[in-house]
Amino acid sequence: MAIIETGTILIADPFLKDPNFLRTTVFLCDHQNEGSIGFVINRRHEHVIGDLVAGLEGCDFPVYYGGPVQVDSIHFLHQCPDLISDGVEVTDGIFWGGNFEQLTILLKKQLIKESQVRFFIGYSGWGEGQLEGEVEEKSWLTTHGNKRLVFHKNTDLIWKDAIKQIGGEYVQLINYPIDPQLN
Repeated sequence: MAIIETGTILIADPFLKDPNFLRTTVFLCDHQNEGSIGFVINRRHEHVIGDLVAGLEGCDFPVYYGGPVQVDSIHFLHQCPDLISDGVEVTDGIFWGGNFEQLTILLKKQLIKESQVRFFIGYSGWGEGQLEGEVEEKSWLTTHGNKRLVFHKNTDLIWKDAIKQIGGEYVQLINYPIDPQLN
């Protein structure tokens, strides 16, 4: 059975039909018995952060669709604990949240790079036992989260690269069509 824990990357099965998660990769930031929270890391939103946050007009850092829950909320992941206090280390130098005021100042002064922070609108959430059930029915593959995947330069490649990280027989999934009936 797959190990699900904070810091896990969930990789949508190529045949998962839920439009919220079609070919997505989700980084789990918190996994407890009561439920799980994560962010889709490979689906860009149409807005940039300057469109969504007052005072950051002109900042063109991308925003990602974190998931279908609370799509009126902004979240962020970063790798700058020395610049942004109060973040929670999820795994291996990847931090969730922190002092948004500090981040805003860093963005305005251009002291933080796009490669160091990821913004999300909404999040992905599962209730008690729900995620375990979805993994058991093979809706998700799992691998360990790392900076290379979470802060990947090309979000179009994250799903494939996460599968490659698992390796073995799973690599053939990369070439499966979204709808095999159209093949």
